[in-house]
Amino acid sequence: MSDTADRIDRHPGPSTPDLLRADPGGVPDAWLVESVPEVPVGPVAFRRYTSQEQAELEEERLWGRVWQWACHETHVPEVGDYYVYDVGDRSAIVVRTEDGLRAHLNVCQHRGTQLKAAGTCGFTKQLRCPFHGWTWNLDGALAEVPCDWDFPDVTADSHGLLPVQVDTWGGFVFVNFDPDAAPLADYIGILPEHFAHTDYADRVVEAHVIKKLPANWKSAQEAFLEAYHVLETHPQSQWNASDANASYDIFEPNVSRFIHLNGWPSPHLDPQPSQEEVLRRIMARKAEGIEPPPIPDGEHARDVYARLVQEQFADKYGSDFSHLSTSETIDSVEYGLFPNGCFFPTLQISMAYRFRPDPDDVDASLYDVIILAPAPADGSKPEPPEPVRIGVDDSFSTVPGVSKSIAIVLDQDTANLAAQRRGMRSAVRDGRTTGETLGLYQEARIQHFHAMLDRYLESQ
Repeated sequence: MSDTADRIDRHPGPSTPDLLRADPGGVPDAWLVESVPEVPVGPVAFRRYTSQEQAELEEERLWGRVWQWACHETHVPEVGDYYVYDVGDRSAIVVRTEDGLRAHLNVCQHRGTQLKAAGTCGFTKQLRCPFHGWTWNLDGALAEVPCDWDFPDVTADSHGLLPVQVDTWGGFVFVNFDPDAAPLADYIGILPEHFAHTDYADRVVEAHVIKKLPANWKSAQEAFLEAYHVLETHPQSQWNASDANASYDIFEPNVSRFIHLNGWPSPHLDPQPSQEEVLRRIMARKAEGIEPPPIPDGEHARDVYARLVQEQFADKYGSDFSHLSTSETIDSVEYGLFPNGCFFPTLQISMAYRFRPDPDDVDASLYDVIILAPAPADGSKPEPPEPVRIGVDDSFSTVPGVSKSIAIVLDQDTANLAAQRRGMRSAVRDGRTTGETLGLYQEARIQHFHAMLDRYLESQ
């Protein structure tokens, strides 16, 4: 990382805020807020992604100090429900107690055995070590030590489970392994304000995929922080995805955002198609068998398509969504929370991502995708489905609850990662190209991510 950009250019033509202001149904004020501060520019060293020393430094100075979402609140709705969250070498048990949520380090205070297996969830009355049977209550208080006569120095005060900070936002449960960390409310900054108009916290989990990726967690995540790749990676989207017009914003210190319009053609198309042609293309891809209706005066193809999506969701979920604006219905709006969380609030693209390092392989990572859906009309919160784990070569289309259109995009996104990893390693060996060259605007979120990462890695 080096100097700072004096000026950031954007693609010629209307910006995303300009286009959003033209939507006849309006748009949340928060989505029109623009915040593009100067960001560090310059090559990002390839060794940042390939070095085991880098991974160990992140383990030491990053993962134990940041807030990260562990599970959804619907994973732990009742007393005794638990969920194990693992990141790198760290593991926490989130558990619902009579007094609310608690989180504990997933470590027996006897000889260090994990109390619950990595990646598991379920119901338990107590937290019991499978090795020697030491047992703790859900609140972390020591309850039983077999042959306690042999441990005269062990007391309830000295050997309770080690607490992990826990809090909630947006329907998600967050943990922080640092007992001295500032509260979650301070960390997430503008997120509550920017999500205040949505029902995000009331949504339920429709699908949960955990895919192993053949790349370091940072390069995997960066593939999802910009729309610059859409032209080449998602060519089928040119007719209904305004890629180069996407807006990028940084809300210091921990939040970034892009807004990528759907139902609006790419500015790369020359000549630009008519709105009737855009609607015809959208209907052919996403609403097979339905003839495109006429576009009312003062509206665009995206407005007509948004109403169709609202009707489809109303039929599927038994609720009325006609109060939502076009943008709230169909656009790709992604808020990123440093270091590894992404949240999408719109009706059609309602999900959350996270990217976690593989503790055994710097060249691999875990990619969690949670697909969210409107809660049932009766207000109930169904139990989430079990996470489906898929391998590097497996398609998202094999997972129940992941739509065909989403699966195609995610498969395309993750298909580039192995080649990128091999190219980075080749460049490191060669030595003539030392790092990534990033765009000033379209890749500003990646620049910001590395600036934030430096703050942690350079601190003690």
